[in-house]
Amino acid sequence: MANAIFKVPTPVNEPVLAFAPGSAERDAVKKELARLQSQEIEIPVIIGGEEIKTGKTVEIFTPHDHSIKLGFYHQAGKDEVNLAVQAALDARKAWADMPWEHRASVFLKAADLLSGPWHQTLNAATMLGQSKTIYQAEIDAVAELCDFWRFNACYLAELMQEQPYSPAGMWNRSEYRALEGFVFAVTPFNFTSIAGNLQTAPALVGNVVLWKPASSAVYSAYFIMKILEEAGLPKGVINFIPGSGGQVGGPVMASEHLAGIHFTGSTPVFQNMWKTVGDNIFKMKYYPRIVGETGGKDFIFVHNSAKVKPIVTAAIRGAFEYQGQKCSAASRMYLPKSMWDEFKELYTTEAAKIKMGSPLDFRNFMGAVIDKAAYESIKTYIEYAKDSPEAEIVTGGGCDDTKGYFIEPTTIVTTNPRFKTMVEEIFGPVLTIFVYDDEEFEEALELCDTTSMYALTGAIWAQDRQMLVYMADKLRNAAGNFYINDKPTAAVVGQQPFGGGRASGTNDKAGSAMNILRWMTARTIKETMVPPEDWTYPFMEEE
Repeated sequence: MANAIFKVPTPVNEPVLAFAPGSAERDAVKKELARLQSQEIEIPVIIGGEEIKTGKTVEIFTPHDHSIKLGFYHQAGKDEVNLAVQAALDARKAWADMPWEHRASVFLKAADLLSGPWHQTLNAATMLGQSKTIYQAEIDAVAELCDFWRFNACYLAELMQEQPYSPAGMWNRSEYRALEGFVFAVTPFNFTSIAGNLQTAPALVGNVVLWKPASSAVYSAYFIMKILEEAGLPKGVINFIPGSGGQVGGPVMASEHLAGIHFTGSTPVFQNMWKTVGDNIFKMKYYPRIVGETGGKDFIFVHNSAKVKPIVTAAIRGAFEYQGQKCSAASRMYLPKSMWDEFKELYTTEAAKIKMGSPLDFRNFMGAVIDKAAYESIKTYIEYAKDSPEAEIVTGGGCDDTKGYFIEPTTIVTTNPRFKTMVEEIFGPVLTIFVYDDEEFEEALELCDTTSMYALTGAIWAQDRQMLVYMADKLRNAAGNFYINDKPTAAVVGQQPFGGGRASGTNDKAGSAMNILRWMTARTIKETMVPPEDWTYPFMEEE
């Protein structure tokens, strides 16, 4: 029993290593890359702390080189889901009853393990399995995941200190409990850190979890599971159930014990999950908490007072880092005609310098897209633009899946502000630009706000402060993460809590106390010091 009010160590953002030539970290990650490529691993389902080999396996290859096999994983199905639900429920009471500081300690230890002995393993796994450059892997798999684990522990402590007012004669208190049932965490391929956060944020506050990682990112997810085991996470608190959406998601969503969903992925999948909850709500024990971050059609909007050169840098980094496979990636751009010639010349010159290939070659800025389905989908959009009289491709446009799933950094210029690639999420290295007449600035702002159903991230550019104020107001609801004179990517835990509205999700802001609060349920306690002994009231003494 705790006999003190504990203070979580004040978190600071994990430093991002540079991996410069000759650095110790560069040598270390190259050795780890070689080690991981020299072996093929078998990844089991993990339920109640026990490894289960279902025999239904899927091979894992690197996206940038089909000949490099990393191993294979076992898929869960209905039987494994049922086992996982029971294992989670069996573990729930002991975990929820554990003093909060001990739960927090598990994840603080996990952060130190990740920033220490596991550092280059998770970097290398993310580079190989998801085709991230070392710098993108370092930002994501190590720095951001360490930040999630450390900052979330601090947010938990801060939330529990929020207590109600107590007038004389009573003591009012609030306690913060875990949800009953289990939380279903469904994580995406594109960020190892999101995969690590979506299942551990609910677990931190005492919930038990069923975790379905993206099928194209099981490799790095497995290493996260091993870090958590080493950190002392009790068996059954998080159950690792990779598999197909239907084989895993179907039976999970049908369970009467479902208490919450923590999701990052596509808008259609999230909408279907929400509908399924509604259809099943009459037979569920709880009203599930539904937290989701889904698609984006993220914008850069430029006023003619802006400087050209930094916009070029923002567009290239925002659109093409990690092959445009970020929910926040710049996908559409609105540029005034008076700036177009200067911008186009500089932009196309710089874009031509981008090197693409294996992330194991540190000279490359881009790797491959994640898999065949993504490659074919992105290619379809590029082919559509090539065939349209309303569009011109000014950079890239090439696609080649001979060795890996490579798509050149592609820039489309359209005369139609509602062109297909200005409206629909592509999730690849494709930026579409609409050049507007300077005198139609207001109309262009309206287009930016209304063209897409999404509202995740966006950036505005101007030197004129009054114009920045005006644009920010007009686009108030167009993005949950809004950037001024910057690219619309690279939110940092503790600095820019992340999430969007409209069709982009519930905007519950991962990396903030707002998200942690969603996984807690409060009990209000009123203690009366001297209870009354007479049931009558003074107003009753006279007629």
